[in-house]
Amino acid sequence: MLNAFFASVFNGKTACPQDNCPPGLVDGVREQNGSPVTQEEAVKELLRHLDIHKSMGPDGIHPRVMREQANELAKQLSIIYQLSWLTGEVPDDSKLANVTPTQKNGRKEDPGNYRPVSLTSVLSEVMESFILSVIMQHVQDGQGLRPSQHGFRRGRSCLTNLIITNFYHQLTCLVDAGRALDVVYLDFSKAFDTVSHSMLLHKLAACGLDRSTLC
Repeated sequence: MLNAFFASVFNGKTACPQDNCPPGLVDGVREQNGSPVTQEEAVKELLRHLDIHKSMGPDGIHPRVMREQANELAKQLSIIYQLSWLTGEVPDDSKLANVTPTQKNGRKEDPGNYRPVSLTSVLSEVMESFILSVIMQHVQDGQGLRPSQHGFRRGRSCLTNLIITNFYHQLTCLVDAGRALDVVYLDFSKAFDTVSHSMLLHKLAACGLDRSTLC
C-alpha cells in the first residue's frame, strides 16, 4: 500500500531519461575546462568521516567497514569516480535503494502521512558529495543563488533567514509602532516528490554547468 502511494505522487516528468544525457540538453553546453578531479586524498578524507551509525544500502556494505578501510579503498574508488564523472555513466548498483517509510504525523493508517527515505549505497553517497561540492561551488561563484536563499545551504536555514535578514527588523518595528501585521507562510505539498529532474538539469545547464557533470 505504501509503495503504491509513493509511486502515485510522481508525475510523468519526474522520471529520468533513458539516456545519460537528455537529447538536446547538452547541445552547445561547454566542455569541462579541466577534467573533474576526484583526488585520492579527498576520497580518503570523506571515507574517514563517514557516520558509522548510518544504515547501509542494498549492497550490504556498512559505512563502518568503509571508514576503517579508507586507506585501502581510496585509490580504487578515486579511479572509479573519475571515470564515472568523465563518461557520465553511473553503475547500476549505485542506482538501487532500500526505501523505508517514515511517519511524519497524523494517523498511522493513512499512507499519505509517511515519507519515503531512500537508503543508497555508501559508495554512491561519497560520489554524490563530490558532485554536490562542484555544483554548489559553481552556482555560488556564478551568483546563481541569491543572498536571500537560506534553506538548503551550509550555515543558512529557515531560522537564519528570519534572524539575519531585515524581516525580523521590520517585524519588530511594526509591532513597536502598534501597527497590524500579517505573515503568510507557504508550504508546497509533496514538493520534493514531484520535482521534475529534466527541469532541474535544464536549470543547471542554464547556469553554465559543464557537460560531464550534467551527464
